[in-house]
Amino acid sequence: MDKNLVIVRGGGDIATGTIKALWYAGFKLLVLETQNPAAIRRQVSVCEAVYDGTATVEGMEAVLISSKEQMESVWEQGKVPVTVDPYGEWISKLSPLVVVDCILAKKNLGTRKDMAEVTIGLGPGFCAGEDVDFVIETMRGHNLGRIIDKGSALPNTGIPGMIGGFAAERVIHATGQGILNNVHKIGDIVEKNEVIALIKTDSGEIPVKASITGIIRGLIRDGYPVTKGFKIADIDPRKEELSNCFTISDKSRCIAGSVLSIVCRAFADYKKAKDGKTI
Repeated sequence: MDKNLVIVRGGGDIATGTIKALWYAGFKLLVLETQNPAAIRRQVSVCEAVYDGTATVEGMEAVLISSKEQMESVWEQGKVPVTVDPYGEWISKLSPLVVVDCILAKKNLGTRKDMAEVTIGLGPGFCAGEDVDFVIETMRGHNLGRIIDKGSALPNTGIPGMIGGFAAERVIHATGQGILNNVHKIGDIVEKNEVIALIKTDSGEIPVKASITGIIRGLIRDGYPVTKGFKIADIDPRKEELSNCFTISDKSRCIAGSVLSIVCRAFADYKKAKDGKTI
């Protein structure tokens, strides 16, 4: 049992904001990911360590591990261990104080209140007080980052947040099934209707065209198998915002602050209880 540990399920860009905040605050972390992560904003997602062995985001290095010994070695180096564990089997092995579900699947993929002393779920799909202790609102707007201790976050609208006057237009989905071959990379400036990737199918190639003019902020990994309707790219119409492609977003940092608040309280309460003081 390790009551000094926080386990985070998911290592995408929103999750990475939370991971960075907890890492910077000095908490011991373990990140659980799937075998084939599908992050769009790969430059700011620690899940890329699953493919490359390591991933660095704003000075924080994540390292892929497969054993407890490797995990402890990564901790000693001041880095963040990432392991492939889509079903959360490491949670029962390590008994962390806190589990944070940052998968953002819009539904609960198996996180339960009994997994840890404190459980947190990001976005819709969780109910605070039932399957988790707290839910964090992930919808942009006045309530973004709000801590919910009873009930659920707002339902998913399927419409991305407005950036530079564009919302749904800036997100690109696959129009067919096949293997994605990237023509451009994250950070490239493209014009509307310019080909940014090709989907190789059994019957030929389907061009993936830029939906608007701007910077490619997110793009699925080259060689990834996609299905029709799969989200594969994100374009930022603000050409002057190139650095945003390589830094944690305002939305992610806002959510991270709320998670950090809950985790700090959880550790303070545990310490009081351990010392025999009244919580």
